[in-house]
Amino acid sequence: MHNSVAPALDPHADIVELTAAIVDIESVSGNEKPLADAVEAALREHAEHLEVIRDGDTVIARTRRGLERRVLLAGHLDTVPVADNLPSSRRTRDGRDELVGRGTCDMKGGDAVFLQLAVEADAAPVDLTWIFYDHEEVAAADNSLTRIAAEHPDYLEADFAILGEPTSAGVEGGCKGTMKLEVTARGIAAHSARDWVGDNAIHHLAPVLERLAAYEARRAVIDGLEYRECLNAVAISGGIAGNVIPDLASMTLNYRFAPDTSPEQAEAHVREVLSGLDLDIVVTDSAAGALPGLGDDAARDFLAALGDVPVSAKQGWTDVARFSALGTPAVNFGPGDPLLAHTDDEHVPLEDLRVALAALRRWLGVSAR
Repeated sequence: MHNSVAPALDPHADIVELTAAIVDIESVSGNEKPLADAVEAALREHAEHLEVIRDGDTVIARTRRGLERRVLLAGHLDTVPVADNLPSSRRTRDGRDELVGRGTCDMKGGDAVFLQLAVEADAAPVDLTWIFYDHEEVAAADNSLTRIAAEHPDYLEADFAILGEPTSAGVEGGCKGTMKLEVTARGIAAHSARDWVGDNAIHHLAPVLERLAAYEARRAVIDGLEYRECLNAVAISGGIAGNVIPDLASMTLNYRFAPDTSPEQAEAHVREVLSGLDLDIVVTDSAAGALPGLGDDAARDFLAALGDVPVSAKQGWTDVARFSALGTPAVNFGPGDPLLAHTDDEHVPLEDLRVALAALRRWLGVSAR
């Protein structure tokens, strides 16, 4: 972990330079403090229009102008582990200029856009809350939004929320729910030379794989957006030794379900898919999805200001679900291709950074300074 003082961030710098500076402050989950310090320092330079709050390694900035509507914009500061892809670098590939490095896509490009806007948007037509938070890339219980929702729910109050997850500068509405289940089969241990004495637990998982292979996933269309459900085996374990019939075997399933389905309905569906099999099924983790919410007035205003940008369904899970649970319509909008998140070749097109910044400036009625 790096414990040295992070370099200062200039939120008025060119958006590409600002993104590179943020990327170069390594902030793998658990080591967000140097970046949080730098973001906080940059925001406190604009205390004339921003109230700045530090909560652990989360930095919150908000306007308090008493306007009728409040919009919240959130971006996480942490990344997955570095894979020899820091410091950042630039390249041109297939005629496209790119910034390469861990976090460029997920989601320090979005953080840079939000930081620049936070210091510019002192006269926006709505009150604004900016949240730069920690521990998004790890267990949901460690995500600082979990703590803040429990301890300071007022920090999250808003009429509309935007999460700066990568969307190639398009809009992705809502998100799918996610569930992990542990499926366990039991048998009787025996010497493998006398298998008729035992009962092979691993073999009992074969019907599970057969059903999953034949499974036809649902496609749900909600507010004109298509969410594709997915049910897959993602891990399997079992066995004692090379000459022993195993008496225990387990498989981990991951179910990604449309946001019109509750976790309870999702669990019931998986149990129905596996009905009739002699298995123990335990849900080990679950999170509800988020409906698109694109019919909300604030969402319509946002889409109208952005103009002709693609609008699609978010096929993964994101923290928009947290805002949806609070009754706040939320969308994903940020620079970078979501398919590049967590990859060794993580990068963001420079044009995405500029397009996302220009679109949000247009929406908030602010000009470059």
